[in-house]
Amino acid sequence: MRLTHVAHLRLPFGPLLSHDLTVSAPGDALPVSFDQARHVGLGDRPGSWMALAMRLPSPVPRDDLAAAWEAVVAGHGTLRSTFVPGEDGAVRLHQVEVEDGGWTEHDVLPGQPMNAAVRDVLDAGCRPFGRPSHRFCVIETADGPSLVVAADHAHVDMWSMLVIARDLLIALDQVRSGQRPVPPQVPSFAEHTRALQEMPPAPDEVRRRWAEVIEHGGGAMPRFPLPLGDPAPQPERVVIRDVLDLQSLADFSARAGHEGVSTLALAVASMTAVTRELAGTALRAVFPVHSRHEERWHDSVGWFITNSVLESDDASPQACSAAVREAIRLGSWPLADLMEPWGGMPEAPGMFAVSWLDMRRLPVRIDTAGLDAQYVSANIETDGVMLWFIIDDSGVHLRCRYPDTLEARRSVGTWLDALVARMRDLAAG
Repeated sequence: MRLTHVAHLRLPFGPLLSHDLTVSAPGDALPVSFDQARHVGLGDRPGSWMALAMRLPSPVPRDDLAAAWEAVVAGHGTLRSTFVPGEDGAVRLHQVEVEDGGWTEHDVLPGQPMNAAVRDVLDAGCRPFGRPSHRFCVIETADGPSLVVAADHAHVDMWSMLVIARDLLIALDQVRSGQRPVPPQVPSFAEHTRALQEMPPAPDEVRRRWAEVIEHGGGAMPRFPLPLGDPAPQPERVVIRDVLDLQSLADFSARAGHEGVSTLALAVASMTAVTRELAGTALRAVFPVHSRHEERWHDSVGWFITNSVLESDDASPQACSAAVREAIRLGSWPLADLMEPWGGMPEAPGMFAVSWLDMRRLPVRIDTAGLDAQYVSANIETDGVMLWFIIDDSGVHLRCRYPDTLEARRSVGTWLDALVARMRDLAAG
């Protein structure tokens, strides 16, 4: 399944509707995770959401779609919670009651592309302090509806979006067969946050390593090693590249197997070599890792992603494999305690992050090809570089977001070209 951008999203023309639920006033307090606090602490704003789009093959009554969506919301606690600003500047999270709502039809202005109209709906509704901060949108056509489900990032990650889509399809099948849809019975993300808070402190060795990592970054998380121009946030430039087709992916993985490492480790070796060649330095990048360490979290919805750091100075596949293992180890401990010496995660303009998602290994699957399913990201301004690798049954794709300056176009474009060429060369043998 591809990761696209709302500006690149192709949607049919038709009535654009959202099913808007009725939400109560904030109720019982819930724990706030470290990453939620960072994200929501930046304030209420557009463009902070994640979405998944898919198309159904035949028309579906609106009441059936509404009943299925309500079942999804009823089954996942984070979709029944809302953030509120605290008087002390800290954010608060509260449980809310969610009840049946109604359909709202949204204007599509003359000449306005459908993706722009959907973006406006999601920017307005899927915000950190939204109540709720998620939306279920439908574009009706004679061939069947196109669905867009979205939520503020504080409540979801990419794995979660797949869970939401799967649960929506299950509930819709139940409705079509004349049953009342059964909400999923899974633990909430708030339970996961509590579990992390109850973990023992990280070992001293992990604390020392984190201190070294941040010192290597000049007191901050890693930054892209080539010039990006003006350090202030800029309109983003988003590029999507097909890196390896299915056969080339098989060849690349076989090469990794011959080296005794994972496909990810061989990709890290490629990035390490390219960074050394172009920037004369080691590869250093923020490296998101998931915290669904126990099977009980596999079907839950929430922000089960935390940040680690990947440091790789040796481009040998074996050394890169060790670097990946260390990054996963550093990201296996709650960050709130680890980041306390710096008053939170220390960031600086130009932060560089690399994310790796192998869809084939996830325990949650839908017919992404048959549904034309796509991950969709929002439009933002940025001062850093974020690279996503998506691996699925069609090959390897990447999406990269960076500030749209002339310097960043040259730097990031050259780095990406070299990386793609190197990975293809390794696949070709």
